[in-house]
Parts: sequence; C-alpha cells; structure tokens
Amino acid sequence: MQAVLFDQQELLTKIRAALAARTRVPLAAGPVPAAVLLPLFFRGGEPHLLLTKRTERLNHHRGEISFPGGVRQQEDRNAQATALRETWEEVGIRPEDVEILGELDDFYSIHNYLVTPFVGLFPADYRLQPNPAEIDRLITPPLAGLLDPGRFRVEDWTWQGRHQPVYFYSYGEDEIWGLTAAIIKQFLDCVFPPPRSAP
Repeated sequence: MQAVLFDQQELLTKIRAALAARTRVPLAAGPVPAAVLLPLFFRGGEPHLLLTKRTERLNHHRGEISFPGGVRQQEDRNAQATALRETWEEVGIRPEDVEILGELDDFYSIHNYLVTPFVGLFPADYRLQPNPAEIDRLITPPLAGLLDPGRFRVEDWTWQGRHQPVYFYSYGEDEIWGLTAAIIKQFLDCVFPPPRSAP
C-alpha cells in the first residue's frame, strides 16, 4: 500500500495560509472577463486536481485540457460566482459544495480573456456529472505527480512578436500546457515554493 504523502488538514491549512499571505496581482480590464476553478479533492488520502478535456465539437477551445470555467455572465455577482456556476454546469459540482481556499493572479489568455482563477476544495467521492456537450472526459492528476520535476518542462515561444515561456506538465498520455499549466505552476510555486539558491 502506497504511503500517504500529505496530511489532509495540514495541507489545507498550508494552502489557505499561502494564498492569504501572497499579494495578488490583478490585471487591467479590457479583455473579456472570465474565471476558472482550480478544483482540489482527496482520493485515498492524497490531493488531486480536477481538469477537463473539451470535446472536439465546441466552437472554442476544442480538445483543450482546462479547468472548469468560462465567461462572466450578467447574473454573476463576481468572478467567484462565475467560476462556481461554470463548474456546476460543466462537471456537476454544486457551488455550495465547494470551499474556496483562495485566489490566484489574473491571467490574460491568447483568446482575449481576462481569467481569474480560484482554488477550491470539493468532497472526496463526489458524484461528478460531466456535461457531454462540453466535456469529453475528466483528468485527475495527483499533486505529487505534478510536483515531480520530470513531468514539467518549459519552452520559449514567440507570440505576436513577444518571447514568452510556455509551461507543460505531462500526466499519462495527456499534456497539460498553456494557460492551464501556467495556473498550475503559480499554485504549486505558491504552496510549495522551490528552495532558494545559495548566494
């Protein structure tokens, strides 16, 4: 039997404290406002993320691996409400069943969205109900796997004349990259900061 790498309560306390202690960096309005949920859950005592692989039938983001989320609607009172509503619509997690642990920085996407990510916990053994019109399948990588340096790489890309790093995480046959990988990296760096090099 595999040893449990994380104590659940200690990890949740660490996540809450790390997210509360950081200075969040908002970005200027302009692009279409959107929000996503970085959903955490425990399986066998170990923390996992919940990601979705979009169907090929969508007009936008077809086949992409992403967090539940989408564009802010008029009825959404704030970005958090957007993230929770979209999570309910896409994977069937009720907003009242999510404990928000904190918020990450805003991100601009190449598709002209201003994305605000929230970190939330939902109960173990939750009965997920992916929306077949949007979701092809669910992907649930363990945090321990994403923290493995061998599963992470960076490539330098040029976009609209600007050089920028693009992050990649491998999990089984799936490759998580782009905005989703950038959000994951910020979350992991915040909660599990890499050791500083000696001067």
